[in-house]
Amino acid sequence: MIYSCRRSMATSPSCADPCKLFLIYLLLFSMLPALMQCRPLTPPKMMHEKRPRPAAEHDIVAAGLRVGLVHRDSPLSPLFPGNITSTERVKQAVGRSQERLGTLVHRSSAERKLQMEAPLSRGVGGRGEFMMTVGIGEPSLSYSGIVDTGSDLIWTQCLPCDSCLNQSSPIYDPSHSSTYKAMTCESSECQSNPVNTFCGGEQCHYLYEYADRSSSAGILSSEKFTFSSHQSVQQIIFGCGQDNHGDLGRGGGMVGFGRGSLSLISQLASLGIGNKFSYCLMPFTDSPSKVSPLFIGHTATLNNNTNASSTPFVQNMAQSSFYYLSLGGISVGGALLDNIPAATFDIQDDGSGGFMIDSGTTLTYLYVDAYNVLKNTLISSINLPQADGSPIHLDLCYSSSSSHLSNFPTITFHFKGGADYDLPPQSYMYVDHSSDIMCLSMLPSSHMSVLGNFQQQNYHFLYDNDNNMLSFAPTVCDAL
Repeated sequence: MIYSCRRSMATSPSCADPCKLFLIYLLLFSMLPALMQCRPLTPPKMMHEKRPRPAAEHDIVAAGLRVGLVHRDSPLSPLFPGNITSTERVKQAVGRSQERLGTLVHRSSAERKLQMEAPLSRGVGGRGEFMMTVGIGEPSLSYSGIVDTGSDLIWTQCLPCDSCLNQSSPIYDPSHSSTYKAMTCESSECQSNPVNTFCGGEQCHYLYEYADRSSSAGILSSEKFTFSSHQSVQQIIFGCGQDNHGDLGRGGGMVGFGRGSLSLISQLASLGIGNKFSYCLMPFTDSPSKVSPLFIGHTATLNNNTNASSTPFVQNMAQSSFYYLSLGGISVGGALLDNIPAATFDIQDDGSGGFMIDSGTTLTYLYVDAYNVLKNTLISSINLPQADGSPIHLDLCYSSSSSHLSNFPTITFHFKGGADYDLPPQSYMYVDHSSDIMCLSMLPSSHMSVLGNFQQQNYHFLYDNDNNMLSFAPTVCDAL
């Protein structure tokens, strides 16, 4: 009010009187101490104050999150394939694993011309195996996103679309949300360039490509994300995808859980809930309708499980988002396979090789030399006639009617730090009663090794990025 009075006086003819001007200046001078007391409200001071969190955001900081992971084959999933046979289900899973491996091989290698060992698919990043439901915007609009521990960006399809894929839920329209904000070219999120960003007008545009030639392009933005009825977080950076190509299987986008700065885990960690998450995957042969628990932040813990083991993550400079581990050797029935060279699972100078854990790959892949040693050892120790695995595209198979899981030994992966990961037969042999076969759910790879989700079932895995450590413990996931 003082400033508006001053402006009006300065433009009024009556202000021409020198005496009146002197009185005005004297009045303003006398009020200067009072005006200075208002300094805490000025913009320069506000820039240094901590932004207060909304109550719901405070809840998530204090308690962390628990959400459900829905398998893509579940009737609860938009990717539900219908009532298919168990043979067809595992055959499709093997096909997706091959596609996924091709994507991981390409992205992990600094030599981008490296030929992928799997044919190019039409899926988005290998399409993934588990979904989570999130709400976006205010008012909140729910969509199912593919959870991907092998990528960082969170993105969903956005209107208006240049090219959008078919999805089961309504496509998000940022013009209907009161909390949407497009990132500018000058924003730190755009300048740091954690994904391929470029300027289009004043907005920060992104292009995220997968090795299978699927992609998402649009505007790098921030928005309110809701994870339950009482837990939401403001200003999550995500890709508002307006030009998307590939196959989401009627899903709404991707939720990156990688180690990069734009992943959901990294962004939530900035709120003080801890840079960690854990999950416990239901067995593949259980009903796909079962929901696996996923914990984020302070809720991610193994609850002092005395059977827990830990091993550090290994950095791959060519692909810093992946979760690599140091696998030192493999045992079968307690006997170490000493004819596997010690450096078999090391990361190579060009970024290829290595051993990673990935939730989006169903099968486990071992470097071809190690796979052959393991396969031949199993054949020798089991001593049963083999069966044809071509109906489900697997390699080492036996008749399920003439053999039993009790005939098979335990396989142990020996990780750095003394962490032994035991695989009982039900965690590496897939039994398909429809085709009367049981098969090793592992295959050879020419370029890298991957611990797939079939071998992760009924283990609770804790990804602790604060301490650069993976911990695991055998767990009945239904009991969590």
